Amino acid sequence: MTDFYIFFRTGLEHIADFSGYDHILFLLALCGGYGFHQWRVLLVLVTGFTVGHSLTLALSVWDIFSFPTVLVEWLIALTIFITCLYNLRYANENRLFPNLYHYLASIGFGLVHGMGFSTLLKSMLGKTQDLLIPLFAFNLGIEAGQLIILAAVLFISVLLPIIFGISKRSWNQYVSAAVSGIALMLVLERFGELLS
Repeated sequence: MTDFYIFFRTGLEHIADFSGYDHILFLLALCGGYGFHQWRVLLVLVTGFTVGHSLTLALSVWDIFSFPTVLVEWLIALTIFITCLYNLRYANENRLFPNLYHYLASIGFGLVHGMGFSTLLKSMLGKTQDLLIPLFAFNLGIEAGQLIILAAVLFISVLLPIIFGISKRSWNQYVSAAVSGIALMLVLERFGELLS
């Protein structure tokens, strides 16, 4: 088994790990309001998120900057909550294209999530001098995991409204409200950890 495969698999398992479900919740909140016919919009948003988290993942692994893990975990929960509030606020709009705020927020939130991804990768790397290949493989694994989650979210967001006979807009509101409740609990819990 090559090092490339090990880092790729670790990145894939990290993003798709249900015990660390906050990244899954974020992707659900980010993409849950869109359907298959809006794949271009999703591509723009997920690319923005990727640009953001790739940048901070690299900067953090190369020790250019770092933030306390407890602060990063709180900020990740906050990004999920803000994304849900945005979805609820603009649920009635036909979002053929993301507005500039939505795209910039996706990049900014990616910056935060990249710092969260870096904790695991830095622990795996140890004193390794060659960072480029492991960083690339880990990031590629994260992207593969995101695409799998995105496909599942799109499938569910098309199938379930048909099964339950509800509109796409209502489905987005239900999902955003449910995820925002979970995110708010995470925000409060992690804020308590931040203060302690």
